[in-house]
Amino acid sequence: MTEADNKETKDTKPELPKDVRVRFCPSPTGTPHVGMVRTALFNWAEARHTHGTFVFRIEDTDAQRDSEESYNQILDALKWLHIDWDEGIEVGGPDGPYRQSERTQIYKDVAAKLLEAGYAYESYSTPEEIEARNVAAGRPKAFGYDGYDRNLTEEQKAAFRAEGRKPALRIRMPDEDIAFDDLIRGRIEFKAGSVPDYVIVRPNGDPLYTLTNPVDDAMMRINVVLRGEDLLSSTPRQIVLYRYLIKLGIAKEVPLFGHMPYVMGEGKKKLSKRDPESNLFLHRENGFISEGLLNYLALLGWSIAPDRDVFSMDEMIEKFDVRDVKANPAHFDLDKAISINAEHIRMLEPQDFLNRSVPYLHRDGVVSADSWDALTDREREILTAAAPLVQPRVRLLGEVSGMVGSLLSEEPYIEPAADARKTLKDSAGEVLDKAIATLEGVDEADWKAESLHETLNKALVEDAGYKPRLAFGPVRVAVSGRRVSPPLFESMEIIGKPVTVARLKGLREHL
Repeated sequence: MTEADNKETKDTKPELPKDVRVRFCPSPTGTPHVGMVRTALFNWAEARHTHGTFVFRIEDTDAQRDSEESYNQILDALKWLHIDWDEGIEVGGPDGPYRQSERTQIYKDVAAKLLEAGYAYESYSTPEEIEARNVAAGRPKAFGYDGYDRNLTEEQKAAFRAEGRKPALRIRMPDEDIAFDDLIRGRIEFKAGSVPDYVIVRPNGDPLYTLTNPVDDAMMRINVVLRGEDLLSSTPRQIVLYRYLIKLGIAKEVPLFGHMPYVMGEGKKKLSKRDPESNLFLHRENGFISEGLLNYLALLGWSIAPDRDVFSMDEMIEKFDVRDVKANPAHFDLDKAISINAEHIRMLEPQDFLNRSVPYLHRDGVVSADSWDALTDREREILTAAAPLVQPRVRLLGEVSGMVGSLLSEEPYIEPAADARKTLKDSAGEVLDKAIATLEGVDEADWKAESLHETLNKALVEDAGYKPRLAFGPVRVAVSGRRVSPPLFESMEIIGKPVTVARLKGLREHL
């Protein structure tokens, strides 16, 4: 394979068709991962940008690895991310069914036509025989298929059948260079002979991806195929098969191809499905919101503008063109992803922020129900007051529980977290004593954040001479149990005088 140096401008790459039809066709073989979602996102954005059609189908012909659980997880992922589709699973369309497991007869019929036309042929060679012939010819053992069965006579085929052998079906690759203009990488050429005849149907009759994927694309009139770089080596096979399908009247055209860059993980290695950073649902469990995660995944190979990382999906749709995607590998940076997610959390309307936070709060045992409307009046009142304090300070929704747990609790003592206790100096006891004495003299009518700040600042900093960090640190730990919390005096106002004073006394007793 030879590849252009990718210095071509967008103007020299292929023009997109007027009626773009793209597809997302995952296999249900595990938990959805960020590479899969990035593929769905780029296809969806291209369809929406061009006012084209986005088709969603499932490639579930691998009975050993496919699972209904994974299928449902893929649906869950797309719906959570608000990636919608125009034709396919659940919504229907003119080219169904949209699960390959329900299209078996279609593949059998196409395979029979390819065989009858001479574009495919029966291959009886076993893997062991192929390896032995390679060694005998001085080639590497794993060199691959040698074309031995291309021109078997009927007598030879009959002899193999008499032995009980069943043939695989292979596509007859032409003895010529195969070239195409990649939407992302520019001109790519595969030299004649570099791609051997390949299997499309196993000896047991099961169709392979090499047949089912292009046949589905052809019958669903997909004219732009956007997929991962790992599938680039299969493209010459698909182009040749398309040419045959066109001659058979099954396909109308060879689609345009664009191969998106690898997503790299730690140590500059390709991000594996087994890497924690790859697990979409783990990111959701940790508190990513869909807007933040999609924004970051869009940056894995594409950018909306120089020096701009934060944008909405509407803005992405307005600007996205797959020909602007870079061919170089993209690196998944979890810290950057979290930072972008924090920006999107801050952009939420306060009530939206609260609605989305409640399931995490309930999961963590902080509130009584998993939806806003089902909370108690007290919980809603406290969370509404806390929202403007917490929303600007969390990066993930999973962090909200730690920030508001002390506000919702009525416990008179909160055991400090280990890192919070380490901040308490020898002066903490004296500080707490003075704070307790001062706050007990504050009237509940004056229990407001601003006056509390003034009162404690005078007592602890101005009069007692403590530095602010030593003065307010123990109070913060007593009130929240944390080293980092929502603003201290606003928190004291929310939880009220009795609980505040009780917690100061509680920590004093546990020093």
